[in-house]
Amino acid sequence: MGIEIERKFLLTSDAWRAQVVSSKRMAQGYLNDAAAVTLGTQNVSVRVRIEGDVAKLNIKSREAGPQRQEFEYDLPMADAEALLALCVGHRVEKVRHYIPQAELCWEIDEFSGTNAGLVVAELELPRLDAHFDKPEWLGLEVTDAPRYYNLMLAERPYSEWTAQEQANP
Repeated sequence: MGIEIERKFLLTSDAWRAQVVSSKRMAQGYLNDAAAVTLGTQNVSVRVRIEGDVAKLNIKSREAGPQRQEFEYDLPMADAEALLALCVGHRVEKVRHYIPQAELCWEIDEFSGTNAGLVVAELELPRLDAHFDKPEWLGLEVTDAPRYYNLMLAERPYSEWTAQEQANP
């Protein structure tokens, strides 16, 4: 069992692009819906993701905030593609850009499809109180805002947000 500690931020500019060392296209979907997790009738989200030429099944506990239990397993590509076809809600498509910072690595998710226009920075930390430097392009933290979780973006994508929701995290 793993514990994921992740912080999530909006961005203030495209200045991060000059620091990208690699990028990977991803497509993912969920085998359970956001309402079941939000209402507590299910205690985990179950995700299928294809990232480049690798496929994974991911299970995360439903805690909000920066820390949750996480389990991840490799899948044969054919199984992942079949499972993606069974997913509920919208498929979440994005390009993940990687920016190393000391021993850490920023992951910038640039969404496409029904979430086009949304760009979010994530940073996985080794512990809750870990210190990290905030780049100049880093904006408002949205770690505790559930609508930015990928599970929620599959249920209610960015394209369905009101102009006020898009402007006010």
